[in-house]
Amino acid sequence: MDATILGFLLLDGLQNGVVYGLLALSLVLVFAVTRVIFVPIGELLMFAPLSLVWLLSGKLPGTLWLALVLGGAWALLARGRGAALPLLGGMGLLLVFFLALRFPPLAYPAVVLLVVYLGVASYRVFFQPMREATVLAFLIMAVGLHVAYQGLGLVFFGPEQFRPEPLLRGDAVVGLSWQGVLVLLFAVVSVLGLYLFFRRSLFGKALLAAAENRLGARLSGIPPQEAGMVAFGIASLLAALSGLLLAPLINAAYFMGFMLGLKGFVAAILGGLASYPVAFLGALAVGFFESFTSFYASAYKEALVFLLLVPALFYQSFRVRAVEE
Repeated sequence: MDATILGFLLLDGLQNGVVYGLLALSLVLVFAVTRVIFVPIGELLMFAPLSLVWLLSGKLPGTLWLALVLGGAWALLARGRGAALPLLGGMGLLLVFFLALRFPPLAYPAVVLLVVYLGVASYRVFFQPMREATVLAFLIMAVGLHVAYQGLGLVFFGPEQFRPEPLLRGDAVVGLSWQGVLVLLFAVVSVLGLYLFFRRSLFGKALLAAAENRLGARLSGIPPQEAGMVAFGIASLLAALSGLLLAPLINAAYFMGFMLGLKGFVAAILGGLASYPVAFLGALAVGFFESFTSFYASAYKEALVFLLLVPALFYQSFRVRAVEE
């Protein structure tokens, strides 16, 4: 270990930590509003760059048809006026994708819209109808979705790994590329944007109210269904953008999202699935811890990272008195 290696490890830990932080913020937001531990968020993260590769190669990705099928199910569940949103969204998504085949720069916003639509449709089709269920029932549904989406990812994109072209080329400093700088800037802008959204906008305050007391928010006229859709939409947006920015730095494959999401979940647990700042700080700690353990004990780095859950859960067991059913 010398100063050069230390610098590389710190930069690597910071770069990974901010991505885990964005996933942790998404998980905390979704859980606070809907009591859903959004396990498939890692699959949504990988769907964005994989769909981008397919679209830039002149092919429509299978995730588009998955989104349209979920949109149709959403329309059937909503019926009446409520069916207009998924139907219009699906037609708009299809139009954007066909335009992206002719104008490649449109591929980036197209796949972001696709992942957001997938996230919101997943909530509306699978979680919203069981809104009175327990946290355990939500977790079982989320794990089932993770398995289904991962399997569909294998069907849609195959077992190969892909690396999209970076938006910015070259190295800013030794050990940190301009694409890595873009990831860090995106994390800062996202955290600032979320803070302003929750503290300055009326809709953000409504989401906070729904997260703090769902029954009280409902009595105050805040529809929980819309709050859940917005929470899933924000989480899916962060996942899509994180995936597009991160994929040029690592290989993108159908199976890689789960591990990223799981590390974001570790960070969210460190924040008690309640505190946004602590969750983000926990994600940075996970990133640095993973970076240094990969240097000293690379064969055990995954196990050591997940071992962080033990003291966190042990502490939570003493801090939390009331246990939800």
